[in-house]
Amino acid sequence: MSTLTGKQVADAGLDGWTFLLGALHTRIRTPDFAAGLALVAAVGAEAERVDHHPDLDLRYTHVDVRLWSHDAGGVTGRDLRLARTISALAADAGLTVSYAGLSRLELALDSPEHAAVLPFWQAVLAGERPDGPGAADDEVRDPAGALPTVWFQSSGRDEPRQRWHPDVWVDPAEVRPRMEAALAAGGTLVSDAEAPHFWVLADPDGNRVCLCTWQGRD
Repeated sequence: MSTLTGKQVADAGLDGWTFLLGALHTRIRTPDFAAGLALVAAVGAEAERVDHHPDLDLRYTHVDVRLWSHDAGGVTGRDLRLARTISALAADAGLTVSYAGLSRLELALDSPEHAAVLPFWQAVLAGERPDGPGAADDEVRDPAGALPTVWFQSSGRDEPRQRWHPDVWVDPAEVRPRMEAALAAGGTLVSDAEAPHFWVLADPDGNRVCLCTWQGRD
C-alpha cells in the first residue's frame, strides 16, 4: 500500500484536516465532555467495522484525531476514507472538524555525531527506534506517542552553539499568523532560505525554533 505525500493529501480536499509529521490531524470542538465521549464512541464503532484505528485524544472541550497507516508508515487512501467518515460523523452530531491551532512538536538535538548520543536519549526516554517502510535512523520515539519525537541533526563542533531546538509542525495556513505573532512578541526571523519547508525564528535571547510544514517534501 503506497503512502501519500503532503501535496497528494492537500489535493484530496479534506476540509478541516491537515497533514503533520506523516499523519492526518483534526480537532473537533465539543460543547461538553458527554458530546466528545459520544463522538469517540461513534468513531470507535466505525474504526472497528473497517479495522482501521485512529489515535483519539478526548478532552473536555475537544477531540483530537490522528490518522495514519502503521503498516505502511504513513498516510494512505484508507486514512483519507476514514477521515471523510469521521467528518461525516462529526457533522451528524452538529460538530465541525478544524485544524486551526493544531501543531505537532519535535525536539531536535544538534550533534556532530548523533550515533554516539542517540543511545543515551533512547535509554532515558524509554524510547524506541522506528522501523518499517521509510524508517529514519536518527530518531527516538515514545512507544505510547505521548512525548515528542527526538531527532538528531548533524552540526559542527564550533562553540558557542545551540544544542536543542524545537520543530513546530503546522498547516501552511498557520505559518504566517504564528510568525507575525512571534515577531510582535520580540522575536526575529533568522532565515527563510528553506521556506516553505521551514522558517527559523529566534526569541529575544537568541534561542531558535523552526516552523515546519509538509510543503516541498516527499
